[in-house]
Amino acid sequence: MHDLRHTNASLLLLGGTNMKVVSERLGHTDIQITMNRYSHVLEEMDKKASDNLSKILFK
Repeated sequence: MHDLRHTNASLLLLGGTNMKVVSERLGHTDIQITMNRYSHVLEEMDKKASDNLSKILFK
């Protein structure tokens, strides 16, 4: 069950769902819990953001 929960949250975050929304869906009492637990996803999101900005700037 834990793996499904983790996969669900990771996919939501990678799909662009707001961190606060994901945190609430997981029942975390503080968004910091979610941010700490899913930091690996945040790193991937940061890379995507950087790639998107590069595409915009260097068309």
